[in-house]
Amino acid sequence: MTTKVTREKGGFWVGFAAAVFYPAIRLFSRNEFRGGDRLPREGGALVVFNHISEIDPVYDAVAVHSAGRVPRFMAKHSLWKVPVVGSLLRGAGQIPVYRGSGNAQRSLRAAVEGLGAGKVVVIYPEGTVGRDPERWPMYSKTGVARLALDTDVPVIPAVNWGTHEVHDYQTKKFRPSPRRRRVVVEFGEPVDLDAYRGRPRDAALLREVTDAVMSGVRDLLGSVRNETPPVAFHRPGGRSGTDSAASDGDAAGSATDPVDGAADAATDAERRPGKDGDSPVERA
Repeated sequence: MTTKVTREKGGFWVGFAAAVFYPAIRLFSRNEFRGGDRLPREGGALVVFNHISEIDPVYDAVAVHSAGRVPRFMAKHSLWKVPVVGSLLRGAGQIPVYRGSGNAQRSLRAAVEGLGAGKVVVIYPEGTVGRDPERWPMYSKTGVARLALDTDVPVIPAVNWGTHEVHDYQTKKFRPSPRRRRVVVEFGEPVDLDAYRGRPRDAALLREVTDAVMSGVRDLLGSVRNETPPVAFHRPGGRSGTDSAASDGDAAGSATDPVDGAADAATDAERRPGKDGDSPVERA
């Protein structure tokens, strides 16, 4: 017997997006959403995804919504200026990411406030569509650690697999086929971060927490793919692994997809110390 899901109310624009996204992905591929019961029925949650295609947010939005919650994505602030899209983002309560700006701290602050208000916030810590040749999660930005440590909400790893076959970021080819393409979106068990809470906040801690969360994402992806994931995270430029907390800002190219990881903004802000020498995002 199918259990009816009680949905969080999202308003007109969330309903509008659902009316477009649900039938769209059914035309693109066969879809399987797993682990939706691991999202809390109410209260805040930070959902941490891998990123393998520019269309990931469409599938991820439907997956979260199917589980009865309204996703709040962290999206480039420039999208708020696009007709209709801007209205959709504002109306659906999405969070603007101010990349390359002194206002970068506003993005993480808004996300923390949303989590504190009981919202589900979705983040892509890689900051861009992954560049790993085998499509495993890349070495990620530390904005996700800041959100996880600044709030006391479940941090839930989640993965996409198959969206890259519908739209390939590298070739830019769009190849929908509900018979030939299969997309899986799965939510994992919350990551236990108790061992990190209460420790002094520094770059090393942020790196440890980020790697712990992304290891959960990587391992879940390995389960979905039925493959053994690599131990080290891919880093653009030929490096891999977690070789230095101090070099965190070196990771990842510029994000060009519509939904960026807020960690890009955090890293940009880390490179521009505030007046007291601390990162503006650190103070947020």
